[in-house]
This record gives sequence, structure tokens and C-alpha cells, in this order.
Amino acid sequence: MSYNRSVSADPHELSPETVWEVQMPAIRVGAGAADELGYQLDQIGTTGDQRGLIVTDENLVSVGHVGRIVDELESDGFDVDVFDGVEREPSISAVEACINFVREEMGEGGYDFYLGLGGGSCMDTAKATRAVVANGGDVLDYVAAPTGAGETLTDSGAPLILLPTTAGTGSEISPVAILSVPEKNIKEGISSPHVRADAAVLDPTLTTTLPPDLTAKTAMDALGHAIEGYTTHRYDNLLRAEDPADRPVYAGRTGFTEMFSEKAIELLSSNVRRVVNNGDDIEARGAMLKGALFGAIAGLTAGASLAHAMAYPVGNNYHTNHGETIAALTPASTLGYNVASDPPRFAEVAEMLGADTSGMSTHEAANKAREEFVNLQRDLNVLPSGLNELAGITTDDVGELAESTVESQQRLLRCNPRPVTKDDVEEVFLDALHNWK
Repeated sequence: MSYNRSVSADPHELSPETVWEVQMPAIRVGAGAADELGYQLDQIGTTGDQRGLIVTDENLVSVGHVGRIVDELESDGFDVDVFDGVEREPSISAVEACINFVREEMGEGGYDFYLGLGGGSCMDTAKATRAVVANGGDVLDYVAAPTGAGETLTDSGAPLILLPTTAGTGSEISPVAILSVPEKNIKEGISSPHVRADAAVLDPTLTTTLPPDLTAKTAMDALGHAIEGYTTHRYDNLLRAEDPADRPVYAGRTGFTEMFSEKAIELLSSNVRRVVNNGDDIEARGAMLKGALFGAIAGLTAGASLAHAMAYPVGNNYHTNHGETIAALTPASTLGYNVASDPPRFAEVAEMLGADTSGMSTHEAANKAREEFVNLQRDLNVLPSGLNELAGITTDDVGELAESTVESQQRLLRCNPRPVTKDDVEEVFLDALHNWK
């Protein structure tokens, strides 16, 4: 079974997909939601005399968020340990360190429950740790071949609740844990329904300490999810798996995901300026968390596409922030190259981003989406003008980046609404060097 082609590509032998599904954790949203963790743990069958682990990083300890959660849980009778050794863009060895911490403290059975508190790195580390402890072995046992053994997870393990402190990655609902492999300069994932958390708590009071630049960067990742999810293939334009168990995580857009994309684009684009300029604006912070959640429901169900496929080789080779990389790539890829796949749909995106398209032709309106997205980034005044400013990438680098994209990112390129070759990707990388002067 191969998913390298859509049914619109020639030749095709298999029938189109006819079934779609949505799986999500229980979700609790709102200011003060983190203060109800004891109640939520009780709801998922964890009693107050059990012992849990908070997976986080040193910065969140220093700003007080970890202490707040520990105090809340201890007041409800829970015993809580803290692992604060999460690194940005966590490597497999860093996740192994967390797993070893669990096994040294609790043995092979692990903790009674887990909490992932932080950005995508903390949440992915918590997800991978919980899964590997529950199923035994090492991280690489469950990473796809050829990097890992590609074994199948069969057990979700003890309850896991994720609390994002950024509005962007969507890791709180994703069934994937993204890990870096520094020795190979690549990123890999553990992908399974057993990786997905049992619950997610979206409390805007946990995001107020996020500085303006990181607020903007994570927002661009969320906005990328939403726009890519809205413009990717329909689910029934993709090939059907012979076995439902082989249905891929990124399964194409549906009417359900489109509704979330639309609301996500609206919430994110209309509130990000507010939170970048006033991090204590709880109303706007809450809107950003909901926008990121909705964008993840859309993009991480329907499927991320070309921008995310190109972002991974850039991040692997230049160690750039993922959201900042998406910001640099989206104008040339999602809102540039892909516009030809469906101009009326991209004209709708332009309007969602706030563009006035009255009196324009469909193609003019579609191209307005790129302009509006770039204007948003310029207004934020904390994002790079393109890949050259982001990481010093030049024309000499794009060939290798394009080759890496097409060789290693077929899982995402499968979802792209317009077919791409290595030459196409090179042109998009060239276009993304400078989004504005």
C-alpha cells in the first residue's frame, strides 16, 4: 500500500477514500481551567492517592507555572514529581532521559498519570515518554524504519493530560510526537492513536508569560495548520486503505475540518497583533488558544502540506524555530505555489485574513491572501523577512533543501493540493528567501 499519489495523479489503481473520522482528547478551555486538574484527573479515573509526573522545562519552573500546577495537585491529594529536562526540538536521547527518569523513580510500570506542561517540545516529550514506558523498550523501537524499528504501539498507558503554554503547535490533540535525530540531521515521529493524550487543558493564564517573539512564532505555526488544512485535498480525493488500521493520520479535509479552519484563521489573524503588543490581554490570549486548537483540529486531521514539508529540512539543517520557519515559508508555498490548485478557495482565505477583495477577479483575490499574510507578519515586527534573514539561506542552499524535502517528506507532500517535483520545491525555496525587502 502506497500513499505517494492522490487519485488525481496518473496512474492510479486503487479506489478513493469514502470514510473519515475524528479522534480527539477531552478538552477543557478557559481562564482557570488549570485549577480544575484534580477534578479532571478524577474524571479519567485517577484517584487522589496516586503519583504523577509533570514533564516540562526549566523556564516554566522559573516563571512559576510548574509550582502552580504542583500546588493544585498536591492540594487535591496527589503526589507529584517534576522532570524539567525537556530541550527545545527534543532529540531522541533527550526523551530517553525522561524515560530513564520514570523507570528509575517508578520502575517499568511508570507513573499513575502524566502531565505535559509547556510548548510542543514538552508535550511531545510527555507523549513519547508515556507511550514508550507503557509499551516497553526504547524510543527507536517505535520510530518508523529505516531510522527505527517501526514497531506498533499497542497500549496507551496511564492517563496523560497536556497543558499548552503556547498557542501554536497543536500537540495537545495530535497523535504524533515529533523528535529530532541530530546525528542524521532529520526529524522523526512516533505516530499512533496511542500517542494522543487523554485530555487537554487550554488555560490562557498559562500563556501570559510567553514573550512577543515566541507568541508570534507559535501563532504562525497555528495559522499554517489552519490554512493548509483548509486548502489540502478533500478526503475523497485520496486513496483508500485496504485495511482501516492503515488509514493515515493526515486523511484529507472534510466539511467538519473546514469549519474549524475558517474559525481558526479568523481568531488567529484578528487577535495575534493584540497579544504580541499586550501579552496580558487574557481575552485575546484565550482567542489565540482556541484558534490554535481549531487550526490543529483542521490541519492535523486534514493534513499539513508543502510549507510543513519544507520546514522540517530547514529546521533540521539550520536549527530554526519551527513556527518562525513556517512564517517564512507560507507566503511562497501555501499562498504562492499552491494557489493554482484552487483559486476560488484561496480567494476565500484572503477574505478570512481580512482582505477586501471586492471588485477583484477570482485570481486577483486568491493572490491577495499572500499579500495579507505578509502584511500581518510585518505588522508584528518580530518575524524574519524570509529564509535568508531567518538562517542565512542563499540560492546555493536550495537544491539540497529541495532534495531533502521530496525524499523525506512524502507523508506531507501526499496531502499537498498541487503535485510537486524537486524542481518545483527549489523554485519555492528561492521565492521564500525574501518575502519583503
